[in-house]
Amino acid sequence: MTFCEKVKAGKFVVTSEIGPPKGTDIKEMLEDADLIKGRVDAINVTDMQSSVLRLGSLAVCHFLKERGIEPIFQMTCRDRNRLALQSDLLSASVLGIENVLALTGDYPTLGDHPEAKPVFDLGSVQLLEAIKTLQGGKDMKGNPLKGTPKFCAGAVVNPGADPLEPEIIKMEKKIEAGAQFFQTQAVYDIELFKKFLDAAKHLKTTILAGIVLLKSAGMARYMDKNVAGVLVPDNLIKEMEMTKDKSATSIEIAARLIKESKPLCQGIHVMPIGWDKKVPMVLEAAGL
Repeated sequence: MTFCEKVKAGKFVVTSEIGPPKGTDIKEMLEDADLIKGRVDAINVTDMQSSVLRLGSLAVCHFLKERGIEPIFQMTCRDRNRLALQSDLLSASVLGIENVLALTGDYPTLGDHPEAKPVFDLGSVQLLEAIKTLQGGKDMKGNPLKGTPKFCAGAVVNPGADPLEPEIIKMEKKIEAGAQFFQTQAVYDIELFKKFLDAAKHLKTTILAGIVLLKSAGMARYMDKNVAGVLVPDNLIKEMEMTKDKSATSIEIAARLIKESKPLCQGIHVMPIGWDKKVPMVLEAAGL
């Protein structure tokens, strides 16, 4: 079964992600992807994450597809107008890429080219609507297509948003626009995650809990204070402070969070943030 077929069938799914390199050497990236081939249902390919120049997501998705790995093509609205976004979607389709994650994208000032002009012609909801329109055989202006793409469209959600109601309303809009699955922002507080799931239970959609590996106590404190909607409990910060083996403790914490999240939702999305080689160990420790 494909990732999309599993989502539609209500099966539990596991995804991870890789970040394209800043350059043309893709050897290590593909080796990292091969480490989890057959262990996850699909692999996200980030689209210049944090507004840092990198190899394009579309090209990397093509390479993963060639290796028998199902990719999820991340698309941000930051750098492309509606013409370019629609064109890239059609290109993805003819390359056999079926899964798309629609994102608004980080502002360029966060990245390594802060003077870059942002586009944001569309937002994530509008991008989902564009995907649905293309699947209906027309472009955004109603012009007919010669050949129709098929996609499994996904979106993101922040379960720790405060207040939560606007986030649920946006989820509803994204589902109406065609989102079939959601990958969440990092989940560290399971009780907070339960409250979100309770608020979203009427939506009847597939939600994958986002698991971000903690690399250090400093990272944990930074995320807790600076990343909107992410709450890192004090006990986890203390674990990272006290440990003599940050890598082992990070894997242990991630595996524990996966085990606690698994009975609550429809999937897990592991975000290694550069620690790609540790994903197999996380999956093993979590029993996935």
